Amino acid sequence: MPDSTSKTVPETAGPRPAAAPSAAAKGQSSRVAVASLVGTTIEYYDFAVYGTAAALVLGPAFFPSGNATASSLAAFLTFAAAFLSRPLGVVLFGTIGDRLGRRQALVISLLLMGVATVGVGLLPTYESAGLLAPVLLVTLRLLQGVSMGGEWGGAVLLAAEHAPPGRRALYAAIPNVGPSLGFLLSTAVILPTLNIAGQDGFADGAWRIPFLLSIVLFVIGLWVRSTVSESPVFSSAAGPTTPAPVSRFPLGTLLKQHPGRLLLGTGAAIGGSAVYYLTIVYSLSYAPQSLGIPRNTMLTAASIGAAAGIAVTLPVARLADRIGRRPVMLTGAIGSVVWAVPMYASLSSRNALVITGAYTVGLMLLALMFSPMAAFLAELFPARLRYTGASATFILANTLGGGFAPSIATWLNSHWDSPLVLGFYTGGLCLLSLLCLLALPETRDDEFGS
Repeated sequence: MPDSTSKTVPETAGPRPAAAPSAAAKGQSSRVAVASLVGTTIEYYDFAVYGTAAALVLGPAFFPSGNATASSLAAFLTFAAAFLSRPLGVVLFGTIGDRLGRRQALVISLLLMGVATVGVGLLPTYESAGLLAPVLLVTLRLLQGVSMGGEWGGAVLLAAEHAPPGRRALYAAIPNVGPSLGFLLSTAVILPTLNIAGQDGFADGAWRIPFLLSIVLFVIGLWVRSTVSESPVFSSAAGPTTPAPVSRFPLGTLLKQHPGRLLLGTGAAIGGSAVYYLTIVYSLSYAPQSLGIPRNTMLTAASIGAAAGIAVTLPVARLADRIGRRPVMLTGAIGSVVWAVPMYASLSSRNALVITGAYTVGLMLLALMFSPMAAFLAELFPARLRYTGASATFILANTLGGGFAPSIATWLNSHWDSPLVLGFYTGGLCLLSLLCLLALPETRDDEFGS
């Protein structure tokens, strides 16, 4: 059996790898933190920018239609397209990461991400290029999705496998700051651009600016990742005293040996993905268009909520290192189930303070559920399948729970025009996550170096 190779390692090599991550993490902790954070920040910066641009201009610019809803739906479907190609990224970068190393996979994924994100800012519109424009847009979104398929899992492992003993959840949670940080950066670029260019100027071409400015983040990210060391857990597992890699096709081995954990891990993360994307992407379009809430009010509410989520992410992860992953995540899942309807019902008030308060509570509960999730998903799988396993569970959850959320929500609200629909839909997915977490074991004390 493929996994039997890990059992042929001499006994004397067993516990020693645990000391290597500790020394490596202490020696270059700052660089590892930046290297693991930068990719997820860029990823969610792009998704937030694209989501805002899709709501404001991409529909008529690339998918002109006499029906505003149909045009917006087409733009949001290209948002979902990036999620559809993520499984291909899991296969590609999971294989690279589990066979050749975490660092190499992360450098390649960041390069591909940079080409795709900056490329969107350079595209011609339908008016100047006809059908070629939406084809190129979908192509770049698919490439961006492929890069994302390997980004999160690799970033988490780079941090977690450098972590000193007793701090794995803390280190692994660093990439989970990326989603909220990416959204805050996107808001910091989009709001001034909108205010300076105006709605018409933004639609005429200023929408390209946020995409093009991402090149600064890519240059920094590539420099940091090219200088950080390989994961010590991977290096010790792939050293000269160990056998050949577990499998030429890690995903196939994963499906054969760990199907239950793959499915339950996906379910555990699906609710949080829905909360994030409906709050950070969809509601920023839905609330102004359907409820007449000023867009700046929604951006401010989501930004304050995102900042609150960032503030609690690392303390929550440290708590998970002390008391275990499941107690913290279960608390967040229960809170998210209970709070889902009140959070989106707050939109009916059209009151900025009420909405901001509801979003802040909701995104802090999301941090409880998601902050330990990075370490938890990685710990579900052995080292030689860990890149593929962690990536596959998270990407499937993100695709099913988040990628289609804006499109599903658009369809639901076309039949039942009430923000309560968002709450029931999100609450149902959070309930599924709660049940999956109850079915999975605690992983805090599991052996991580093998």
